[in-house]
Amino acid sequence: MSMTFKNRIAFNYMVATAIVVATVFAIIYLIVHTTVYYNLDRFLTYEAEKHLGEIVNTHDSILFINKAEWAEREHREVQVQPVFIQLTDPDGHVMDKSPNLKEQSLQFDQQKTNEERFNAQLNHQSIRQIQVPYRPLGELRGYIVTAMSREDAKSLLRNLRQVLLILFPIVLIGLFIITRIIAGKSIRPIRVITETADRITRNNLNERINPPKNKDELFTLTASINQMLQRMEDALEREKQFTSDASHELRTPLSILKGTLEVLNRKIRTTEEYQEKIQYSIAEIDRMSRTVDQLLMLARFDKDDKFLNLQPLSLPAILDEVISRNAQGIEEKNLKIALDHPGDVEVVSDPYYMDMILENLLSNAIKYSPRDAQILIRLEQEAGRVRCVIQDQGIGIKAEDMPLVFNPFYRSEPLSHKQISGNGLGLSIVKKACQLANIQISLHSMVNQGTEVELVFST
Repeated sequence: MSMTFKNRIAFNYMVATAIVVATVFAIIYLIVHTTVYYNLDRFLTYEAEKHLGEIVNTHDSILFINKAEWAEREHREVQVQPVFIQLTDPDGHVMDKSPNLKEQSLQFDQQKTNEERFNAQLNHQSIRQIQVPYRPLGELRGYIVTAMSREDAKSLLRNLRQVLLILFPIVLIGLFIITRIIAGKSIRPIRVITETADRITRNNLNERINPPKNKDELFTLTASINQMLQRMEDALEREKQFTSDASHELRTPLSILKGTLEVLNRKIRTTEEYQEKIQYSIAEIDRMSRTVDQLLMLARFDKDDKFLNLQPLSLPAILDEVISRNAQGIEEKNLKIALDHPGDVEVVSDPYYMDMILENLLSNAIKYSPRDAQILIRLEQEAGRVRCVIQDQGIGIKAEDMPLVFNPFYRSEPLSHKQISGNGLGLSIVKKACQLANIQISLHSMVNQGTEVELVFST
């Protein structure tokens, strides 16, 4: 059965309360039941002990004395709860009895001879009865059987039971109605949250949910939803910016290719001119291919399931390999690579990501370093950590551009160094790879003094 949230709250509260109320009602009934029968039994015991002193032995029988006074007292007093008294011999034969029993007798139970209280019948009426042994001088001569009606007690308990049974559903129904009203008021902020969330679309992510006044669970939920909306809006803005930048980066080489081909097609050229323009077109195609490869790599990072092929790696060995791959660029600028490390430094990481990170960082250092400069690569081992620092003497980055250098396609003052090729994707790729490989990266730079990149590995 499908129920609204408000009804589920009321129903669950009602069920929990029903168990509590039923338990309380049962305890009340048991207390009253015990109290009624305790008073009956105490009164019976009192009457039996009182009349034990009014028994006289005559030959082989036992009798009550002063029975005439009992009869006179019955005429003088109105007994609301009459007491029936009877004497029996050890075998249960009636010896004597109170005048109010008249021709009737109390039943004697051979199994209840140790002052036990039990229920019985007298003239089709329920009675409470006790059998107390009579032992003058230690010899069992018989029993005094005392009884009194328990019809009033039964009626009281029956009425109490009926009242409790009638009250039980009434209390539950009333409780359900009240709880449903209270629950409706309590979940009103949820309705507001739902209505606001329904109005929010892809083109309307700037709307936020007003938090409730009370700083409770709903306040926390509202804050979490607003934070999620903010993250979605930021991600969408980054996606739009990324798409715009990617389109621009891909459109530029395509425009160059189209312009070059149109120029070649206007008139017949010499073989040298054709070769020059073809080589120029191939270079633009290579640049566009690198951009596409880097875009695909970033897309792959965004969908990566963070599966890492972790294994022990030698940082000096990887750095030697990366330096060897960039030997041509190093020689062209006559750069000096200083590798400072305390021996074989090992880290546990993914070899694919490690090679990618160091390749991008070193190529950037080479690209932005002037001729005859030095690039320092320093490895340090600390307690539980390994630091790798790559420091160049390049053009540096302005302080206001530092927070943006890891954004895709961002380049600090690209017009100031048009001769340096690049599309601003390298550091974005490095940042993503470091996040996936659990490597801490930090960057420090000063204009015209160089840039220092620090990688920290946990061992």
